Amino acid sequence: MNFLLIILGKTISYISKILNLGHGSTWPGHIALKLNNNFINQFLSTNSLKVIFVVGTNGKTTTSKLITTVLNKENKKTLRNVSGANLLNGVVSSIILNSNLQGKLDKDYAVFEIDENALSQISEYIEPDYLIILNLFRDQLDRYGEINTIAKRWTETISNFKKTILILNADDPQVAYIGINSKLKSYYFGLNEETNRDTANQSVDSIYCPKCNKRLNFEKVYFSHLGIWSCGNCKLMRPKLSISKFRFLPLAGTYAIYDTLACVLLCQKLGLTEKGIISGLKTFKPAFGRQEDLKYENTNVKIFLSKNPISFNESLDTVKKLGGKTLILALNDRIPDGLDVSWIWDIDFETLINKDMTIFVTGDRKFDMSLRLKYADKFNQVIDNFSKDLDKIIENLDKNETLYILPNYSAMLDIRKSLTGKKIL
Repeated sequence: MNFLLIILGKTISYISKILNLGHGSTWPGHIALKLNNNFINQFLSTNSLKVIFVVGTNGKTTTSKLITTVLNKENKKTLRNVSGANLLNGVVSSIILNSNLQGKLDKDYAVFEIDENALSQISEYIEPDYLIILNLFRDQLDRYGEINTIAKRWTETISNFKKTILILNADDPQVAYIGINSKLKSYYFGLNEETNRDTANQSVDSIYCPKCNKRLNFEKVYFSHLGIWSCGNCKLMRPKLSISKFRFLPLAGTYAIYDTLACVLLCQKLGLTEKGIISGLKTFKPAFGRQEDLKYENTNVKIFLSKNPISFNESLDTVKKLGGKTLILALNDRIPDGLDVSWIWDIDFETLINKDMTIFVTGDRKFDMSLRLKYADKFNQVIDNFSKDLDKIIENLDKNETLYILPNYSAMLDIRKSLTGKKIL
């Protein structure tokens, strides 16, 4: 039975790629589970490999790719699910597409990025050897609910784990408390850098103690609610860090430092040396849309996926530090994005966009974004058709200037297809 499912899954994926219909990264798993609900258990019971889950609101794809890049450089065989295929059917599809016809996975590690809302369901089939939790922010409230709801669900799921080792962001109170409250072996990453930020940022999501619900004290804030925190009431505080810095960072931006530290801490626990980790990180290339560099008509284009207030703020902050002058902001409201776009009013446009920046807006909800920018007193121009207007924008760039594009998820897929002529999923 599984033999036929593997052949069918590989055939579907092959046809999808040939016809440029996407990567074929979800349908094989969907069909396999429909025909055999025990497919995962049967498959993994005959294959010995370490399973790593990466979960969090922001940074899953980048962290997963960082990990596999380092492991591959160390001659470890890995498989990774395609970004966007982070539900149960995507995980199953990645297993099918990486196996041979006999149902064998010639791999040492499976690295799966997991949708925040799918961790509980996937964990019913697979208990990971390592679970990395990066952060927890408000995102797609119409799908996920508030962060307290997700944190509670994660805690209940993790309480059923027996062997899993936790790699957690100590600077996020909700994430750190999961480890503090767990009997599993837990290790923490976080920052100890100087910062001039404070909790005045309007997109702070978690400022109350996860134990007693009193307001937290922040000695330092790195962005949003991530920082050095403590509770004056119950004395809960940020746990001791296993790592707070590393000699080589492959990406710009504070949020990317967290992704790198998570990767490095995991690799250290897997027994890799600092030299080996650095060697791997130096070969890293960003995943699509995540600080990805593209060439279009001999122009440098850099895409920063920005899908919620926190990621949008951090993208803008990074672009500002990189000296960006021309930006395209793209906003859709399709199913993968969440149908509610009211979150754009929590983006800190007022302080993160310079007056000398040229701003264009596009996407299904371009007029919502344009209105938000007008309330922030930021002049912007609406693009009716991205593909047609892109050439005009590029013609007006300075010599050697980089064009920065900040889209949410489905807008990123659309824009990338326009730039490369290829679909991703």
